[in-house]
Amino acid sequence: MLFNSYIFICILLPVALLGWYGLNYFGLNRIASIFLTGISLWFYGYFNVSYLLIIVCSILVNYLISIVADKTEDELQNRILMIIAIFINLGILFYFKYFDFFIENINALTGAGIPLQEILLPLGISFFTFQQLSYVIDRCLGRAEHIGLIDYAQFVTFFPQLIAGPIVLYDEIVPQFRDVTIRRFDKDFFARGIRLFVLGLAKKMLLADVLAGPVNYAFAISYDLDSLTVIFVMLMYAFELYFDFSGYCDMAMGIGLMFNIVLPMNFDSPYKSSTVKELWNRWHMTLSRFFITYVYIPLGGSRRGFIRMLFNILIVFTLSGLWHGAAWTYVLWGVINGLLVIWDNLCIVGVEGSEYKRECRIYIPKRLGQVLTFCCFLLTLVFFRSSGVPEAFRLIGTVFGFKWNGRLTDVLSHLSAPEFYIFEEAARMISDNLVPWVHVVISVLMIVLSFVLVMGPSATVRAVRETDRPVRRAILLGVLFVWCFVSLSQVSTFLYFNF
Repeated sequence: MLFNSYIFICILLPVALLGWYGLNYFGLNRIASIFLTGISLWFYGYFNVSYLLIIVCSILVNYLISIVADKTEDELQNRILMIIAIFINLGILFYFKYFDFFIENINALTGAGIPLQEILLPLGISFFTFQQLSYVIDRCLGRAEHIGLIDYAQFVTFFPQLIAGPIVLYDEIVPQFRDVTIRRFDKDFFARGIRLFVLGLAKKMLLADVLAGPVNYAFAISYDLDSLTVIFVMLMYAFELYFDFSGYCDMAMGIGLMFNIVLPMNFDSPYKSSTVKELWNRWHMTLSRFFITYVYIPLGGSRRGFIRMLFNILIVFTLSGLWHGAAWTYVLWGVINGLLVIWDNLCIVGVEGSEYKRECRIYIPKRLGQVLTFCCFLLTLVFFRSSGVPEAFRLIGTVFGFKWNGRLTDVLSHLSAPEFYIFEEAARMISDNLVPWVHVVISVLMIVLSFVLVMGPSATVRAVRETDRPVRRAILLGVLFVWCFVSLSQVSTFLYFNF
């Protein structure tokens, strides 16, 4: 089930809220937790009923590991149990997400001709696997307590963050669910949740989905693009990806607040970063936190010397790339970002006002740093979006080859939305030749608008904290919600559902 769908907004969410607050109002806290877990499983199983078996088995296996850890006092035995838990969870993830990728590469290297299994990737498996890994690792290391099965199932399946994050930790969400004092309706939390949900919905419906049209068409004909078209398309994809994923996270945080549950922020204006290292401290923050806590620090972090630290950074980013998908394009994307972060750590060139100002040999103005960082990230996204490594290198070659074949207007004509119809028809009344240029002008305006939005103050933070101008804000949110609600017939899935 999608957040941006009639069945979610009109049925599941109201039922979940009424059931949760109604049961808690009558003191049926345990039943309320079971009810919310059931709602979450309904939300997850709506995509494919067979997914329920996978997530339920995963929950039961990890809960069994927690039980064993609770009965084991020997530190060595707990560490062995932790290794077993890691292998089980990563083994499940490997089978569903990477098995065919592994077979493809074996066939390519050896010519073995092993048939692919065509395994269907369960939605959100990377997210709920990492969430459970964090818990069982902390359990085996004595950093988290054993909790009841209902509490554990509620922690894993809480539907706002189940499919595409943010990746929450045990100590962030379980204490909130256990606190009976916040199980009563709070109009302030609810209002902030509504603001965040509508904001995220608008990001997805009115920005990301509109920008997706030219991007999808361009990558379908990537062999026939020119330099300017590739630049336009990559700008659109950078904003599509950001508005799509941050929009989902805003909606997840907003729904959480409607239940009085505070979920961690996943994006903090990343495109305002002046270094790649800073960008990764602001982009998909809960995934970065997971890799820092459970990979980077156990590998030694920065404690074993400068060279080892750089090597650990490269390992983390390589794994992060692989986490995003079973393809060499994702691995290369991760490696390139890791190398860019290593470059930042070498402190050869720093940015004025940043943490490296006094350490670097030279430094550049902050604005220039922001431009260079955005351009570097834009180039790495060519690998992230391309269907193969050759295609990615061909597109990068096209950018620097200064080619022109006039495909720009054709690609931008796919920037289609009902809101643009009146402008297209007005241009057509004058001359059919004007219509392609209307699409060009609208595309430029969309890109400019996107820049203004991402470079301005964090809309997510404002939505949560803003208390002034309630009437003006309510009118704006009402207009945005109605606009999005009318557009729900053009439902599209979120990009990170693929990961």
